[in-house]
Amino acid sequence: MFKESAGGGFHEMLPGVRMKTLVHGEHTLLGEFRLDAGFEVPAHSHPYEQTGYLVSGRLRFTVAGDRFDAVPGSSWSIPRDVVHAADVVEDAVVIEVFSPVREDYLPFS
Repeated sequence: MFKESAGGGFHEMLPGVRMKTLVHGEHTLLGEFRLDAGFEVPAHSHPYEQTGYLVSGRLRFTVAGDRFDAVPGSSWSIPRDVVHAADVVEDAVVIEVFSPVREDYLPFS
């Protein structure tokens, strides 16, 4: 599947979080997230492996009790069912891959 880049198409998931699905296949989904400074992603876990890349901004992650300060160019992979949270230190753009496909993100295509 190929999809041309488009500037719009973001959906507000929560105040301070906008997301759009860029493309998905049978086993993975690629999404772009725009996060506002001050937003706190609460501690949670899910049955998806989550691999990400910070394009711009700054995030502070807590993953399984370990802290990680992400700056542009940082990347991560969070195993499925591992508790994680994040604080948005500066407005951020994040690209993330989820496996298996997050069906709850398909409406944001």
